[in-house]
Amino acid sequence: MPRVNRLYQEIGNELKSLLKSGTFKIGDRLPPERDIAETFNVSRTVVREALIMLELENLVAVKKGSGVYVIGLPDEVLSEKDRKIEEEDLGPFELLQARQLIESNIAAFAASQIVKADIVELRAILEQERQILEQEVLDDYSADEMFHIAIARATKNSVLERLLADLWAKRSTSKMWDQLQSRITDHSYRKKWLYDHERILQALQLKDAMAARHAMWQHLENVKQTLMTVSDSEDPNFDGYLFDSIPVTIVNQ
Repeated sequence: MPRVNRLYQEIGNELKSLLKSGTFKIGDRLPPERDIAETFNVSRTVVREALIMLELENLVAVKKGSGVYVIGLPDEVLSEKDRKIEEEDLGPFELLQARQLIESNIAAFAASQIVKADIVELRAILEQERQILEQEVLDDYSADEMFHIAIARATKNSVLERLLADLWAKRSTSKMWDQLQSRITDHSYRKKWLYDHERILQALQLKDAMAARHAMWQHLENVKQTLMTVSDSEDPNFDGYLFDSIPVTIVNQ
C-alpha cells in the first residue's frame, strides 16, 4: 500500500526542501507561522505540527520569545527507523480533533446508559485526580485518562471503550506529544480541566445527553484554548507548541 502523508508531514517536507535548497541556512530564523501558513495555504495548526516534526528531527529549535531557528540540514534519506516513527506518529491537533468529535458523542450516549456504579467509579477517579494535583505530580495524567475511558465504558459498548483506550495509547506513545509536553512549565491549567470533568460528571448524573455532549466538547475546546496561551513561539511567555482553532463547531439540537 502506498504511503499517504498527513498534511502536516507534507508541509514539513516542503520546509525541508527549502532547507535543502539553501533558502534557509543554519542560524536563520524561519518566517512567522502565519506567513508560512499563507505561503502553503494551510492553517496554523498544520504549520505548528510541521515545525514539531522538524524539531524532532533536530532541524529547527525554538528560542523563547524569538521564534524558530534552523539548527541543522536534512539528510537526503531518512533512516528506516526515523521514517517508521514519522509515519506512525500523530499530530497533536488531529489527535485532539478526533477526540473532540468522538468523545462528545460518547458522553451523550453514556448519559443514556450510565448506572450508579459508573457514577461511583467516576467520583473516585475525580478524587484521585484532585489528590494528584494537590501533590503536584505534574507529569501524572493517569486519572485524566481513566476518567475519559470510564465514560466510554459507561456506554456498555466495548468497541467505544477500546477506541478511547487506543486514542490515549497513541497519545502516550507519540513523540510529537512528548515534545509538546516538554515545553509546558506552567501546569495550573489542570485545575481548570478538573472543573471541566466535574461539569461532565454532573451532566452524566442528570442523564442529560445534550449537556454531557456539550460539556465534553467544551472541555476539549478548553484544553486547546488553554494550551494555545503557551504555544506562540514569538511570545515571551512561550512554553510549547500546540494547535490552532478547531474548524468544527458543535450545534445543540
